[in-house]
Amino acid sequence: MELMAAFLGNKIRHYALTMGVGQGLQLRFSWDVPKIRPVSVERETVCDGCNDSAGFYSRNAIPSGLPIGDCSLSQICNVAILGSTGSIGRAALDVLSKGDPRFRLAAISCHTQLGLFDEQIRAFSPKFAFATGPTSDALTGWQSSDSNSPPSSTLRRLGMEELVSLVQGPEVDIVIAAIVGVAGLETALAAAQAGKRLALANKESLVVSGSLMMEAAKNSGAEILPVDSEHSAVFQCLRSGHEKSDVKRIILTASGGPLRDWPIEKLPSATIGDALAHPTWQMGRKITVDSATMMNKALEVIEAKWLFDLEPEQIAVVVHPQSIIHSMVEFKDGSVIAQMSPPDMRLPIQYALTYPRRVAAPCPAMDWSQPMQLDWKPADLERYPALTLGFEVAKMGGTSGAVLNAANEAAVELFLNNRIKLTEIATICRQVLDHHHYSPSPTLSELLALDQWGRNEVQRWVTTKC
Repeated sequence: MELMAAFLGNKIRHYALTMGVGQGLQLRFSWDVPKIRPVSVERETVCDGCNDSAGFYSRNAIPSGLPIGDCSLSQICNVAILGSTGSIGRAALDVLSKGDPRFRLAAISCHTQLGLFDEQIRAFSPKFAFATGPTSDALTGWQSSDSNSPPSSTLRRLGMEELVSLVQGPEVDIVIAAIVGVAGLETALAAAQAGKRLALANKESLVVSGSLMMEAAKNSGAEILPVDSEHSAVFQCLRSGHEKSDVKRIILTASGGPLRDWPIEKLPSATIGDALAHPTWQMGRKITVDSATMMNKALEVIEAKWLFDLEPEQIAVVVHPQSIIHSMVEFKDGSVIAQMSPPDMRLPIQYALTYPRRVAAPCPAMDWSQPMQLDWKPADLERYPALTLGFEVAKMGGTSGAVLNAANEAAVELFLNNRIKLTEIATICRQVLDHHHYSPSPTLSELLALDQWGRNEVQRWVTTKC
């Protein structure tokens, strides 16, 4: 391990900024840990109320919106899970059901999966349940449903407007923003404006409106804690620093997706089943396709730029197939700090709830008694052209994030409907991004208008092609 650390300090700097294109660098290490008798270590206790737990950055240097760690979280906290029927939402419910009893489920929301939603209401008995899908007889019937046995005390509400009001009101302390896509922007922004702790799984909120989100958090005093495993890892690693200027770069790791070992010339023939067969993560369909194209990492580059107040040149991406190292931070002295754990989204979800404290998590731990090998290599931009778009958008800012995100969401839907090839997703996104009317300082209404424009442009592209 010491040899690896020394090697990293000397070598990773040479390729991280340029994504390692053409360098062919691959780092491998393994360990075989003998079984030893555990040793009891006495630790110094930090008193409640101290601020030293923040660790990364000084109080004055911390980016607006990131928590400073006041160590004062002792009261009951009411939690809202937005998008509870999705993969992140289901994991969050599992964390709350098995974790710290200080966290109480106040509300859950879903869009259209009312069957699963009813099961969650019966199992977890939240105070509020919100369905935000299009008005229909089924939705109206769901609201007035009295089929639960025994009768549920959960208050059923309809519509996004009602949900936004709850997020901004006193009934909720922590908001887990797990609604997929730009649909989650309104509620995430509302939580930031209301000064809540925002456990952010919806990366599109920062991709589309990063400047507005961070400004809202700065003005309200909201805390934004990342739930993406990569950004949670960066957040944890940054606590090893003191000032923002200590950070040389962050290194986001990527699994490479289910097609990482395919010959590039074979990628256009990838089927929906091929793209959804992720080797290490269990995720929703859209994010799994994004992993196959590495558009998810492109969006994470943009997210990291806003969340950690970094220049795009301070962000690198490497392919790490085992998904054990979730991200790394390189400091100006050459030290590289990594966050490692088995791939399980419950860990970053729980950390966003309990920060700055750590408690036992309902997920597997590393087994240091077993040999393991970890490797990574620079991302191949020929294989993953979407990644280039991510760095370009991170540099441009303004309206470009909204357009890229809209084009990708629309293109992924077309792929999942067998209307385009997987490799055409990045091509479509490039076309739409290059032809939009760029603005450096858009309003929220302008961003939402461009979101719709981008989706329409994708449809027009497909129609023209056909």
